[in-house]
Amino acid sequence: MKRFLFLFTIVLNPLFAQDILPLRERAALIDQIQEERIQKLLPQLMEEQDIDLWVMITREYNEDPVVKTLLPPTWLNARRRTILVFSKTKDGVDPVAITRYNFGNNIRSIWDKEKQPDQWKALADYIVSQNPKKIGINSSEHYGIADGLVKTDYEGMMQALPKKYQNRVVSAETLAVRWIETRTPLEMTLFSQLTEITHNIISEAFSTKVITPGATTTEDVVWWLREKVAALGLKTWFHPTVDVQRTGASDLYAFDGQSKFDVIQPGDLVHCDFGITYLTLNTDCQELAYVLKPEETEAPEFLKEALRQGNAVQDALTDNFKKGRSGNETLLMALESSKAAGLRPQIYTHPLGLYGHSAGTTFGMWDAQEGIPGSGEHPLYENTVYAIELNAKVYIEEWKKDVRVMLEEPGYFGPDGFRYVNGRQTNLILIGKKHPHLD
Repeated sequence: MKRFLFLFTIVLNPLFAQDILPLRERAALIDQIQEERIQKLLPQLMEEQDIDLWVMITREYNEDPVVKTLLPPTWLNARRRTILVFSKTKDGVDPVAITRYNFGNNIRSIWDKEKQPDQWKALADYIVSQNPKKIGINSSEHYGIADGLVKTDYEGMMQALPKKYQNRVVSAETLAVRWIETRTPLEMTLFSQLTEITHNIISEAFSTKVITPGATTTEDVVWWLREKVAALGLKTWFHPTVDVQRTGASDLYAFDGQSKFDVIQPGDLVHCDFGITYLTLNTDCQELAYVLKPEETEAPEFLKEALRQGNAVQDALTDNFKKGRSGNETLLMALESSKAAGLRPQIYTHPLGLYGHSAGTTFGMWDAQEGIPGSGEHPLYENTVYAIELNAKVYIEEWKKDVRVMLEEPGYFGPDGFRYVNGRQTNLILIGKKHPHLD
């Protein structure tokens, strides 16, 4: 009952920036998330992929990326050589560890070193006892996240296995990708709250609390973001970027390599790329702000229109999301429909979740608008999350130049179609806006 009440409280109370859980409570919740994934999600995925037994082998400081998603919340790394085995049963999945001790609370150890000193022999004996038809290992050409079995450990396992079982070893690439990309209902509740925290931090960064036009640099804002996240007891999974585009500049500031040194001025279009890690999940957001000039109360209409074009490219992509359709097919359809509408799109949307640049369906890269071999051919599944990352190039007559409307928001694809995890930006953030009660 105590654990149920804990989960009930977490789900019903939104996590705002000021409500970050203490470390001990985070650990308890992560433990429950992992239990749900192992006991409820994994049996479905192993059945879907027709794999009877999944073996993961890793060593301390050289963790298999899939094993990292299973690390107990009180462990920072694997220990010694860690071997995890998930065996499909008629009732679900039996998770075991060929290790000296239990792998946290969810995976029990079955290795008695005093009785069988050889860890490889212990693994082989267990595999034989399960008599699987297909033994999955983490090897992959297209996904680094699914390619975690190193040569040394592969050889150790294969040498210990009887030849009969060596012939049953197959790549678990798709199973690993499905494990990484699939979200549970509890994870989606947390994902919405996590994205709201991200949005709140960006809103604060793009305000006069942080930015003094004419004095604050883009690099100052970058480090404010890092310090803010650290003060909340969170982490960023990549170093944030902040850049500006403005009239009179000859280049697109977001790509000129010098924008981090710019002083933010009235009339600037300011852009950030920022994401955090919390409760095993990651966000990835890009938003835009306009610095009001002293005489202004709103952003210029030409920048509002530019943002609308960016939103239109988002719609062209997500309107084409369909279960079973590949990322490459979706990308081509989105680009064609955008261009037919007079837009100038560039799409580079990626899976998001247990990793920032995660495994799953990929919809282009900034330098590969024709599609991606491998990950771009992966079909779109339900209960998955993507960083809807793209830009629309828009010519601004008033500035006599192109700007890029760069946007990125977490989006969820489920049984009812696509939705943004915590909304998307449809209005520019205004830096220096007056309080509503002032005339």
